[in-house]
Amino acid sequence: MQLVEKLTVLIDKVLTYGKMIRFSHTVFALPFAFSSVVFSSLFYKVTLEKMFWILIAMLGARSSAMGFNRIVDRRIDALNPRTKNRELPTGKISIIEASIFVFFFSALFIYAAYKLNPLCFYLSPVALAVIFFYSFTKRFTWLSHLFLGLSLGLAPVGAWLAIAGRFDLPPIILGFGVLTWIGASDIIYACQDYEFDVKYGLYSIPQKFGIEKALKISSAIHLLTFISFASLKFLLNLGWIYTVGLILIGILLVYQHRIVKPNDLSKVNFAFNNVNSLVSTTYFVFSSLELMF
Repeated sequence: MQLVEKLTVLIDKVLTYGKMIRFSHTVFALPFAFSSVVFSSLFYKVTLEKMFWILIAMLGARSSAMGFNRIVDRRIDALNPRTKNRELPTGKISIIEASIFVFFFSALFIYAAYKLNPLCFYLSPVALAVIFFYSFTKRFTWLSHLFLGLSLGLAPVGAWLAIAGRFDLPPIILGFGVLTWIGASDIIYACQDYEFDVKYGLYSIPQKFGIEKALKISSAIHLLTFISFASLKFLLNLGWIYTVGLILIGILLVYQHRIVKPNDLSKVNFAFNNVNSLVSTTYFVFSSLELMF
C-alpha cells in the first residue's frame, strides 16, 4: 500500500512539473525542428541517433526555459488573476525544486548538444542565454513577443546544425518564419493581459498600442510568417504537397485572426493553443509527405 501511495505522489509531482512548463506546448517548436531535419536530408545524411539527441536537446531546452521563466515571473504571476494559480505562486513547487529542475534540464540540453557535434556544443550556452533572456524582456521592451519568437525560432536552426554541422540559408528562413509566427501569436495571447500590463507597467504591444492596433500588428507579422514558409518552396524546389500544406497554414492563420476580436477575447486561448498546434503539425506533416513522394 505504501508503494502505491509513493507512486501516486510521484506521478502527481511529475504531472505538476508538466503543468508548470506547459509540456503540451512542446508541439509548437518540435514539429518545426523535425521539419528542418526533413529538409536537411536533401543535402546531408540523417541518422536515428541524431534524431534522438535532437529530441533530447529540444526537451532539455524547452523545459529549462519554461522553468526559468516561471521562477523569474513568480511574483508577477502571483499578482495576475489569470496566472495566480500557477505552481510556484501556489507553492505546489518550491523555488529550490524549480531551480534544480532548470539546472538538470539545462545540463541535459548541453549534454545532448555535446553528443550531436562540436558546433552545437559550443553554441549551447549561447542558446540557453537567449531563451533565458526572454523572461526579462517584458520588463523593458514591448518587443518581448519577438524575443519569445526568437527563442523558438532557434529550434529549426539548431536541428539543422545538428545534422549538417554548419549554417545554411534554409534553416535561417524557417527559423525566421517560426520567430514571426510565435511572436505574432504571442501578441494575440498578450491581449488578455492588457489591463494588468498597463496597471503594473509591463511592456507588450497591446500595452503600448492598444488591443485593436495590436491585433493588426499581429496580422502583419503573420504575413511575414507565410512569406517565409512560401519562400522555402522555391529555395528548396518543393512541390505541390508542400503547397497544399502552405495553403492550409494560410487558412489557419487567417482563421486565428478571425476568431479573436478587440471586443471579444474569449477565444484567445483556443487561437493560441489549438490553432498554433495545428499550424506546426500541419507544416511538419506536409513537409514530410513532400519529401516522401
